[in-house]
Amino acid sequence: MLTDNPGAADTLSGVDRVEVLSQPPYGVGTRWRETRTLFGKKATEEMWVTAADAPNSTVVEAESAGTHYTTTFTVVPDGPGGLLSLVFAGELVSDSRWQGFVWKVFGKLGLRAASKAMRVDLDDIAAAAEKPVP
Repeated sequence: MLTDNPGAADTLSGVDRVEVLSQPPYGVGTRWRETRTLFGKKATEEMWVTAADAPNSTVVEAESAGTHYTTTFTVVPDGPGGLLSLVFAGELVSDSRWQGFVWKVFGKLGLRAASKAMRVDLDDIAAAAEKPVP
């Protein structure tokens, strides 16, 4: 579920479109552009894999508007399935005073929106993983 970039728009209700920029297989260096609708506007971000330890974990990074984002997915076996955890971090990499001001003023709002989107993504992944295989 986590490595199916071409199928992400079918699995994740928050993703409008995915444009894969690298050739399979999924692994370190895999790149894609992901389009989501946030606050009523479409936003496209380029993402890339910086670590992949199938089927245990993967790390995806992105940069946008002076901020570097890191998302770590970890799967821990649990009975016949597994438990998926997600850790998300954002770090301001711009030295712009304006960017720092925007981060302080809107950072909490952005974090709430990102948290909500990640919860929806995790629910969508769980639902897809629990579907019977035809």
